Amino acid sequence: MANASRPVQKRIDPSKVPARSKGGRPGGQPPRNAVKKATFSDWVGGARLRTLPIAIAPVALGTASAFLISSPGWHWVRALLALAVALGLQIGVNYANDYSDGVRGTDRYRVGPSRLTGSGAAKPRTVLIVALVFFALGGIAGLILAILTGYYWLIAVGVVCIVAAYFYTGGKRPYGYLGLGEIFVFVFFGLVATVGTTFTQVGSVNIESWLSAVSVGFLACAVLMVNNLRDIEQDKLAKKRTLAVRVGSLAGRILYAVFMLIPFAILVFFSLFYDKAPFVYFTLLAALPAIVITLTAKTAPELILALKLTTLTVLVFGLGLAAAIAF
Repeated sequence: MANASRPVQKRIDPSKVPARSKGGRPGGQPPRNAVKKATFSDWVGGARLRTLPIAIAPVALGTASAFLISSPGWHWVRALLALAVALGLQIGVNYANDYSDGVRGTDRYRVGPSRLTGSGAAKPRTVLIVALVFFALGGIAGLILAILTGYYWLIAVGVVCIVAAYFYTGGKRPYGYLGLGEIFVFVFFGLVATVGTTFTQVGSVNIESWLSAVSVGFLACAVLMVNNLRDIEQDKLAKKRTLAVRVGSLAGRILYAVFMLIPFAILVFFSLFYDKAPFVYFTLLAALPAIVITLTAKTAPELILALKLTTLTVLVFGLGLAAAIAF
């Protein structure tokens, strides 16, 4: 009867005993959230297709200006090659920014859509390789263009474009972190892309090409500014001193409005000499709401909407003015 009061010991299955970590904690280390590998759609998102109007508009305007100089003399093959150069550089710089900001740690403070490198969805080396591939594709198109035109000094211009694109956020002292990004997009996606497209087709440049280059250059600056206004607080934490960070939110918003309105002031010139040019003012239906939203926005989603309207403005303004000039 004495044995009946003794507690019965349960047999324990060793396989069900929690493992102990080296620190003595049952169950080992807590599980880490697995990072999902980048899908095809993620890579497409990394190309930032929304920014491509910055590459398309100047080529359209440069081609229209070339057609104006000599309608039988413009070359559609050269126009397509110029477009391939612009698109290659634009997509390449987008992936290069993803890589550089990711390895630098800038994207740790990001509140917008996740990036390939910063999120860990893709290896930094892979993102860099993809960026270099698009730079190479743009470079090959530029090389063919130089051979077809006989202007071999264009190869040097192409090299400068690629180097400038990479060091926008790459290298030890990226100039995009010093507030010089707007200068880059104005020069290369405004002047060089537009005037270069005209020159490679007819061997000369007219006033229409220069003025449309300035117009689309300022619109490209507006795209970059509104994008940086969205990230201004995060860029401060990451020590990324964009122009928006340097001048502050209010001044940056005013600058954005100026960038957006200058092209419509230049449009007055085209309206005096081209009957269809005044129709381009309908682009203000997208531009003015973008300006109002940017000046009054209090949240990131509002600025994202302004960014979408801004890129739409670039595309419609560029294609519309190109059609007005050529036809």
